[in-house]
Amino acid sequence: MRNVAIIAHVDHGKTALVDSMLKQSGSFRDNQVVASMDSNDQERERGITILAKNCAVMYQGKKINLVDTPGHADFGGEVERIMSMVDGVLLVVDCVDGPKPQTRFVLRKALEKGLKAIVVVNKMDRPTARPDYVVDKTFDLFAELNANDEQMDFQIVYASGMNGIAALSPEGFKEAKSLQPIFDEILKLPRTPVDSAKPLQLLIANVDYDEFKGKMGIGRIVNGELNVGDDIVYGKPGDSFKKAKISEQFIFNNVGREKVLKASAGDIVMICGIDDINIGDTVMDKENPIPMEPIIVEEPTVRMSVSVNKSPLAGREGKLLQSRVIRDRLFKELERNVALKVSETDSADTYEVCGRGQLHLTVLIENMRREGFELMIGPPTVIEKVIDGQKCEPYELLEITVPNDYSSSIVDILNKRKGEMVEMGPSEGSEGQTQIRFVVPTRGMIGVRSSLLTASKGTVVMDTQFDSYRPYAGQISQREKGSLLAFEDGVANPFGISGAQDRGRMFITPKSDVYKDMIIGVHQRPGDLEVNVCKTKALTNMRASGSDDMVQVVPPLELNLDIAVEYIAEDELVEVTPTMVRMLKHPDHKKMAKRNSPKK
Repeated sequence: MRNVAIIAHVDHGKTALVDSMLKQSGSFRDNQVVASMDSNDQERERGITILAKNCAVMYQGKKINLVDTPGHADFGGEVERIMSMVDGVLLVVDCVDGPKPQTRFVLRKALEKGLKAIVVVNKMDRPTARPDYVVDKTFDLFAELNANDEQMDFQIVYASGMNGIAALSPEGFKEAKSLQPIFDEILKLPRTPVDSAKPLQLLIANVDYDEFKGKMGIGRIVNGELNVGDDIVYGKPGDSFKKAKISEQFIFNNVGREKVLKASAGDIVMICGIDDINIGDTVMDKENPIPMEPIIVEEPTVRMSVSVNKSPLAGREGKLLQSRVIRDRLFKELERNVALKVSETDSADTYEVCGRGQLHLTVLIENMRREGFELMIGPPTVIEKVIDGQKCEPYELLEITVPNDYSSSIVDILNKRKGEMVEMGPSEGSEGQTQIRFVVPTRGMIGVRSSLLTASKGTVVMDTQFDSYRPYAGQISQREKGSLLAFEDGVANPFGISGAQDRGRMFITPKSDVYKDMIIGVHQRPGDLEVNVCKTKALTNMRASGSDDMVQVVPPLELNLDIAVEYIAEDELVEVTPTMVRMLKHPDHKKMAKRNSPKK
């Protein structure tokens, strides 16, 4: 048996490669559709992996457990816990782009654990493939991450995941017929030492929930054996251990699971029967309990307030509205999401949620919205620290690829946000493109994506990862333009919008419900402006031939949860319902503005 984690940047072909491996393992019939690893709705919509998932393939009588890893640094909590379950990693890199920042983050975690990697140079069927350059860049990356001599001596496989072929050399790739070289190299990975004769040790690295079976723990048996019906104890070092009995256990089979009565050291299992099992707990032999070190997760860097929806339109769509229900849902998320922190505030109906980044938090809010919750979200703020007596804040490493014509505009935007340029030069392999690397305060990254897309006419490609805590950068101007606010409660109509759109771009369409101080557009100048989009044309006896029907409404700006959270300032909120995302001024925004205004 081998347990292998798959590391890849977004769109480097990881899912296609895994699907081909499942097909060639003989696990599926020729006419059977292979289920994709990215099964979550948001994963398919965003095109990223959010949750770590398991599947297994059989090759030459040996079992290979494949563990999917998220590529985005915001979901690092998922990465840190699954590294405790695997023997090695499969690093998938694009044959043109090479390793990317998000690849760097996950690979660093693997190398810190002492794991050995197999490098798969994927998409070798592309006409612009440059494998030598990619291998050199990958070698440099391993060196930068302080890999040891054994890890630096990594095996390289050249593959096309979509076509299901691989070879050990670029020349041999033309004659390749299957993915056999990848399977062979996986079986050569050194196994993490395990011993079935020692007392039971099973570190819980993930949890799942089933309506019928309840809470289920997932992890790898490091030592000993586990049977259905066994009496065990569980807990963390330093805590008092609790007793329980294993009612059911499963091992992974293809993209599903298979019920078994017995599992041995090295197996990745899913166990039932422990209602309060948590990530980081060790399941142990009751006669000789030896707990393992719990999983260490990096601290959150961004926080956001979540409260009860108090807008005039509250309660129209969602069924889950009360603060008690919101509280229970947020604290339940902590059972699975180890990188998240939730705390109560001075207000009875407001909670503070801390995570690894803005995307980490918005994915949670989006899930709650789809479950039927109505929420009010505050603007994201960074978590500051005092290090050696100095106020510090988190910084992110930003890598940007943009056409040459727009590079100066991009640099100008990031300089205004206290960014520090690390490197700038032509993008290798992409003619007419410039590659820029910046270190930017996380505060400056909030809302920057829309500015960069506007400045580059949608052509910018950006990747970020957490860099370090550095001294506080000072005041950062977040937004140059103000907001258009609704003047009164009512329903927007074409006549009202046509008059308001001369003042800026709108977020709403005719027949949209609006209320006083709701943000309905972007003002073309600094400062907020109230406009009446509910007013109707005065009825008179005067008529103009044809012109009464000539009211033209410009299509609105796109507005979704991610855009809204990026847009809002410190005196604004986002209203989230199952079907709508609205923005509004904080009820006390006038007091906040007065408090924050410079004194004479």
